[in-house]
Amino acid sequence: MAKLQYTFKNDLLFKMLFMKYPDLLKRLVSELISINYESIEQFIITNPEIPGDRTGDKFCRLDINMIVNGQRVDLEIQVNDEGDYAERSLFYWAREFSTAISAGEDYIQLPRTIIISILDFKLFSCTEYHSEYQALEVTRHTQLTDKMSLHYFELPKLPEVTTAENGRELWLTLFNAKTEEDFTKIKALGVPAMEQAIGAYHEITAESTFRESERLRIRASHDEAQALGNAERRGEARGEARAEKRAAKERKRMQSIIDDKDAENEKLRNQLKELQAKFDE
Repeated sequence: MAKLQYTFKNDLLFKMLFMKYPDLLKRLVSELISINYESIEQFIITNPEIPGDRTGDKFCRLDINMIVNGQRVDLEIQVNDEGDYAERSLFYWAREFSTAISAGEDYIQLPRTIIISILDFKLFSCTEYHSEYQALEVTRHTQLTDKMSLHYFELPKLPEVTTAENGRELWLTLFNAKTEEDFTKIKALGVPAMEQAIGAYHEITAESTFRESERLRIRASHDEAQALGNAERRGEARGEARAEKRAAKERKRMQSIIDDKDAENEKLRNQLKELQAKFDE
């Protein structure tokens, strides 16, 4: 099987493709959060820029922020499980929600804010690949507000087979594709949006702009990993030196105590000798 050099989970490819083909992004979002495509009257990408030299920055997020029918929507791909994604996604929601109004405006004007996370790992213990979290009362399960929504799509839990009628699973299967044969199976379902997305994939991955940006990002990632490794080794060496210094200091302290004890014992022995000499007289 011909393995793909890049997949839709590559966040740089993900953003470049959907910035160039916003209608595909619109279709993806409509499926993920169950909004009828035809009902979307307002669709604005609010962060269309792609960071240049900072694509290798550890803190550079290549997410896509949108306004969809007045709602704030943030879409992100997360490949690696760093152990804190639930908290991190909640932080993203809080930031998007809290910055949606200006000082002096009423809180009622805060828009519904939706975080969409496509994950290449299992985050929850359930079997379902899709989970949506809202603010609910813990016993009655009544909704506090409809302005909070966090969607998680766990790719490893996707069913092996999907159909042309299930648009959500079809898009996620596209993100999960690893070979050209996977693309061929998806195209065989005859869904125009899938054929267009796969064509856009081949177009973007063939562009020198993408390849050079990806090369720089990989190099920056390697440089960062090497720098961290060197820092850890230096830290270990410094730690060993400090430990040896502390050990030498402790040995000196213990030797001083021993010497003091020896001197004290010698003094006692001399006193005993003197007492014995007096007794013998």
